Amino acid sequence: MGVYDFKEKNSARTKPSTDGLEKNKLKFKKAAMKSLALFLLFALLCTTALSAPSLSGQEAVDYPYILVHGIGGWGRDEGINNTLPYWGATTGNLAEFLNEEGYSVFEASVGPLSSAWDRACELYAQLTGTRVDYGQAHSKANNHARYGRTYDSPMFEGWGEKSAGGQIKKINLVGHSFGGLTIRLFVSLLENGAPEEVAATGEDTSPLFLGGQGDLVHSVTTICSPNNGATLVTAFENFNILSPFIDLCVAYTILAGNSPLSGYVDFHLEQFGITKVPGEERSISEIIGDLMLFEGTGTDNAAYDIFPDEARNINQRISFVDGVYYTSYSFCTTVENPYDLTHFPKSSTLSVLKISAFLIGRYTDRRLEDNSFDSRWFANDGLVSVYSARNPKDEPWQDFDGEKLVAGKWNVMPTISGDHGTAIGLFADADQTRQFYLDMFELIENTK
Repeated sequence: MGVYDFKEKNSARTKPSTDGLEKNKLKFKKAAMKSLALFLLFALLCTTALSAPSLSGQEAVDYPYILVHGIGGWGRDEGINNTLPYWGATTGNLAEFLNEEGYSVFEASVGPLSSAWDRACELYAQLTGTRVDYGQAHSKANNHARYGRTYDSPMFEGWGEKSAGGQIKKINLVGHSFGGLTIRLFVSLLENGAPEEVAATGEDTSPLFLGGQGDLVHSVTTICSPNNGATLVTAFENFNILSPFIDLCVAYTILAGNSPLSGYVDFHLEQFGITKVPGEERSISEIIGDLMLFEGTGTDNAAYDIFPDEARNINQRISFVDGVYYTSYSFCTTVENPYDLTHFPKSSTLSVLKISAFLIGRYTDRRLEDNSFDSRWFANDGLVSVYSARNPKDEPWQDFDGEKLVAGKWNVMPTISGDHGTAIGLFADADQTRQFYLDMFELIENTK
């Protein structure tokens, strides 16, 4: 009954006579006692329901959320995050907001230019509080050191441990952009391991490469992720600007990674010897030696991994883990030209993304029969095609039914209007950004 109805009904009552006043008081007292008794009974039932164990006999276990940034991004350990948080950007620190809302949220800090493999290894070391082990076989093949920095304590306590009721404490992984490819490979390594690493090092192999740990992950969520690669890098390569751009990034990395900026921005490339671990010191001669001798990271980097051909190779290695809830979100900041099906950016698109949105919106290449780029790839968020962000094309998927997530296949969400930065709150509406993540987390919580 609404407030308005309640008032309407009371105003229609007639005033009781003086003679009947005592009778009405007695009736009121009896009704009040009954109401009080019913209220106490209801409160008792509610308290019992809240304190009673679940039907499965297990208490609720908190599954933390791990946020993994994309290319060029940063996490909790970098000083820049205090100035401009990656997650939340201009709308404020998203992780802090979500923690205040009752969730356990942590921000990973992995190599912003590193390959998906190296980033997965760094993520594992942060989660477990151990030394980064890139694997002997992988490191030898890519001419860099096997070990990276050491994390003295885990990101949080209890990952993989069982509660008194026998329930494993799992994690929810959320990756933006290249972070999505990183977490997909990470979960696949947990489940299937890396036989080549076991063969190379035997008992000295990192637990990440041993397999059989897929049940430590509850969900994987990708946002604007190049699950099938990014045609932008192919377009840049055709214009002969990709290689100079990468060289410029490497030069900046070496300079900034060995300067007082190290720690404010952190490139996590000490395995190649071109940056220092924040807090450590390197001599001028060592820095100059790196500048003179460094010949690039070959193919062990993020730029190479997002080439559609290499993304296809990575997808062939990644195995879908049954029992994990996979969800993808795509954003679109372009509109279709009805005359030729190409796409061009909306006026609301972030200025620095308009040229790339325009290039992706018309790039075609049919030289490869099994990986041709046609009009399906035109709609994009300024950096990643909607087609690529929706789901890996060789894995099972379904459009989200609007009710509950299902395990065993990708839950593909409806495409959202916005650009690559909108998804993390860059020049976006604060309330909409926060509600987007609250809705996302609520869907995941409802699967427990």
